[in-house]
Amino acid sequence: MTRQDPPHATLYKLALEERRRVASEHFAIDLEELANCLDCGGLEPATADKIVENVLGTYALPFGVAPHFVVNGRRLWVPMVVEEPSVIAAASSAAKRISLGGGFSASVVDRLMTVQIEIHAVDDEQRACKDILAQSEELLRMASEQVPNLVARGGGPRELEVRPLGQGFVVVHMHVDCRDAMGANLVNTIGEGIGPRIAQLGQGTLGLRILTNLCDRRRVRVECRVPAEGLVKRRADDSPPLGAADLRNQAVVIAESMEQASRFAELDPYRAATHNKGIMNGIDSVVIATGNDYRAVEAGAHAYAARSGNYRPLAIWRRRGEELHGCIELPLALGIVGGTLRVHPAAKLALRMLGVRSAGELAQVAAATGLASNFAALLALVTDGIQKGHMALHARGVATQAGALGAEVERVANELARSQRFDLETARLALERLRSTGAAS
Repeated sequence: MTRQDPPHATLYKLALEERRRVASEHFAIDLEELANCLDCGGLEPATADKIVENVLGTYALPFGVAPHFVVNGRRLWVPMVVEEPSVIAAASSAAKRISLGGGFSASVVDRLMTVQIEIHAVDDEQRACKDILAQSEELLRMASEQVPNLVARGGGPRELEVRPLGQGFVVVHMHVDCRDAMGANLVNTIGEGIGPRIAQLGQGTLGLRILTNLCDRRRVRVECRVPAEGLVKRRADDSPPLGAADLRNQAVVIAESMEQASRFAELDPYRAATHNKGIMNGIDSVVIATGNDYRAVEAGAHAYAARSGNYRPLAIWRRRGEELHGCIELPLALGIVGGTLRVHPAAKLALRMLGVRSAGELAQVAAATGLASNFAALLALVTDGIQKGHMALHARGVATQAGALGAEVERVANELARSQRFDLETARLALERLRSTGAAS
């Protein structure tokens, strides 16, 4: 069953309480329960005190939703936690355009988490690798014994890999199916359990036993196509609609420009870094909202981007006729059980909103959100420029900082957008004029 977007006003035009009511109805979640999960950051200090050390309180970030996503045919409102203006709006707008081409097609490429067991002071690395590999079955059996509950759920160790690193170092990779957990604790337990036997077999000194965040055996792939009507900016209501030929011509120009922007990132690591940062705007927002480890995700994504020896973009765009096709592939180790998810009400709420049934599904949604964010950024760059939309949304923050309250915020923000001046002094002057004329009421 798919959920349809509400037929009335766009979410961003609604007041906060009305927006919550719409979300409550859309997700069939009790309004009071939704409010309790999200008020004050959704985490009581007493609960926070049980999660990390030396707690003094909590630090809240905005929790929003990006509607219009279609991932493998499912219509979604994607929960996102982020402090940067325009990220949620841009992802939502991009998803709406991409939905015109059928939305996102996503798949899990591989689902194995990896733990590294390192030994050093090895006299003969090649012999050590051979001797360790010869006992693969024994080591896989020993590894399974470390995580009986995971094995009972259908997961567990799947494959062993050995690499000589030089200078007397050898590293063993144990690849593990962690099912719906992120899996850090599971694979670290395996590493600790089989490390001594590996050191014995390799005749070396046991070193580190720890997961790698370059989890390139746990990847997702997402693709999309954007038709001409999704590329061309909608005209003002009083403007005549574009003819078919003009629509196609404009779409070709935009698609070609976005392909060239993609190729720029493919050639230049300085551009690729910013290209990928825009992708992670979307991915991190979903990862944080669902109580997952965004630092691990960031480390894995950027390491994967540099796997060839040159830092490259995670998403690639190509023009095909009057359409634009995009693709992203990256490692994403996410979980829907365990960790912070056991105790953080807002994280549990986010997973209920998404309705995902597996860690793989969550990773697909996160990657789709990253691809949408990248599309939105490139489209802005090749058309109006990135600052126009970003600063218009940033204006609300400046208005609030100037002291605007309630309905004053939007009025002052609109004034800043009209003047294209977004500094605090301009906002204060606009607020003074507003209050002196009584227009705020």
